Amino acid sequence: MHGAGNDFIIINNIAGDIPETDYAPLARKLCASHTSIGADGLMVVVKAEKGGDYGMRFYNSDGSVGEMCGNGARCIARYGYENGLAGSVQRIETTAGPVTGERLSRRIYKVRLNDPTLIVPRKKLILDGQELELGYIELGSPGIPHAVVLLPDMDTRDRDALRELGRRLRFHPEFPKGANVNFVQQLGENHLKILTYERGVEDFTLACGTGSGSVAAICHILGLTGSNNIRLENRGGELSVDLKRDGDRVFDIYLSGPTNIVCEGEILDEDLN
Repeated sequence: MHGAGNDFIIINNIAGDIPETDYAPLARKLCASHTSIGADGLMVVVKAEKGGDYGMRFYNSDGSVGEMCGNGARCIARYGYENGLAGSVQRIETTAGPVTGERLSRRIYKVRLNDPTLIVPRKKLILDGQELELGYIELGSPGIPHAVVLLPDMDTRDRDALRELGRRLRFHPEFPKGANVNFVQQLGENHLKILTYERGVEDFTLACGTGSGSVAAICHILGLTGSNNIRLENRGGELSVDLKRDGDRVFDIYLSGPTNIVCEGEILDEDLN
């Protein structure tokens, strides 16, 4: 499945036939684009442990554990609804905490992202001896780390140079857990363009759900958006974020957007043992 170009392989393991120790190597193998299916990440549906409808385990394409994935959660909410695991409103257990998913139409799904546990609207760090200002936010606990870099001229920047900047910020010592790096260009009062260098994928992705939520939160605090409903143009499509704010506190962040089922079937990869 994919949500606005952010693509995932989903495996149902509620029965527990696949040991958890296999999740990371499966992600590395199956997400490889040239030798297997190829995807930004692997999501495993597991049995709920805390009263939810089911659990979601997310792994990046390099096999690293992801706390949560916004577009992934939207896709898995559709999977849960269409496979009888939950109703049109559902509660999904993730590593970063519970996430509520809702079916708006056959292909449009909305999820409530984890509330921020840390927000630094203006953070300064040194890169190549120069001071750079950005925003930093963590969603959920353990927090999903996102850096937000405002670039009014993003469209005119060299893409390879921007990718290298994203890579260097992603590994900057100021971010001990690493960070997803979101470059942002304002298109209108409540209309933003976003390009995300994702931790674990180690490249730009076509869309990032938690990145879109993080960008909307930081930009709202900075006064760049005047509405609680914000449109975000990702390379893979448009996402919508609704949120609430009380001073520097942002909460009730909802991410809405399209989902697409690409294929269903069996994995026959002969290199898997």
